[in-house]
Amino acid sequence: MDRLKIGVIFGGSSEEHPVSVKSAQEVAKNLDTGKYEPYWIGITQSGAWQLCDSPGTDWESTDARPVMLSPDRSVHGLLVLEQDRFEVIRLDLALPVLHGTFGEDGSIQGLLELSGIPYAGCDIQSSAICMDKSLTYTVAKSAGIATPNFWVVAADEKVDADRLPYPVFVKPARSGSSFGVSKVAGAEDLPSALEDARQYDSKVLIEEAVAGSEIGCAILGDPANPIAGEVDRVALSHGFFRIHQEESPETGSENSAFIVPADISEESRRFVQESAKTIYRTLGCQGLARVDMFLQDDGQVVLNEVNTFPGMTSYSRYPRMMAAAGMPLSDVIDRLVSMTLHQKKR
Repeated sequence: MDRLKIGVIFGGSSEEHPVSVKSAQEVAKNLDTGKYEPYWIGITQSGAWQLCDSPGTDWESTDARPVMLSPDRSVHGLLVLEQDRFEVIRLDLALPVLHGTFGEDGSIQGLLELSGIPYAGCDIQSSAICMDKSLTYTVAKSAGIATPNFWVVAADEKVDADRLPYPVFVKPARSGSSFGVSKVAGAEDLPSALEDARQYDSKVLIEEAVAGSEIGCAILGDPANPIAGEVDRVALSHGFFRIHQEESPETGSENSAFIVPADISEESRRFVQESAKTIYRTLGCQGLARVDMFLQDDGQVVLNEVNTFPGMTSYSRYPRMMAAAGMPLSDVIDRLVSMTLHQKKR
């Protein structure tokens, strides 16, 4: 039986480029090459697309060939530049291992839709909604899901700092990870926090701090019948949770550890898992997502954010939660592929 041709897209132009490369390297370790024939498509930080032998440390070498997705749906794959002519490689599906801007915001999903190539993960609409935290909260709140109180600040908009209920979090509305996020204890620190957030997005979100444990739940599958991984809890050593060190994001968090399974009651665990599934369905997610929440002392859950293609690195939360539920990353990949091809047939 012929192996399935999978285009694995990684890297990208966002601030999460190094994390995406690490995720792709972990995918490479867990991809069954007896079933799949991978084509590694690396996007440099400047936006150049290259066909590589692997996502290893030297993937941007001169041996990599320029490549692009064909916009012609009849081609259904890649155009690889070879000595002034294009070689055509037909793909069975694409796996976009991209995080943040241009990866989780619907951009690459739109390009794949135009190209007619089935792809794993959330579609354009759910990717765009989940990437913009103000839209995430608006949609979730309309469905009765608890969210933090929040305020949207447009570019150059002035904020009356004295009217906010401190502490608050200031963050880019449409950026990944903890880049540009600040915890603000008083009005005097708000201007600098807004300035930091605007380095990543002109649209800024101010959120009232929520008291409770930070927890997450990995979700996999069709929205009609999703699978929940184990629940984890973020254990902070100091400050507030930063998933990556800003100077070297590929090395993981500098102030947090993750307890998997979370040290919460069985009743709370089941409630968190069901809440995560509800949020996943409400936002139109499919394929996979990591749903981050706050678990309050009274047992209630408040939505934090949804990552539509969470990190897959050796230190990332999503694969740890799925592995703790008995599903290693190789099985997650198999299920994503199977689900993607099944949806194509419908």
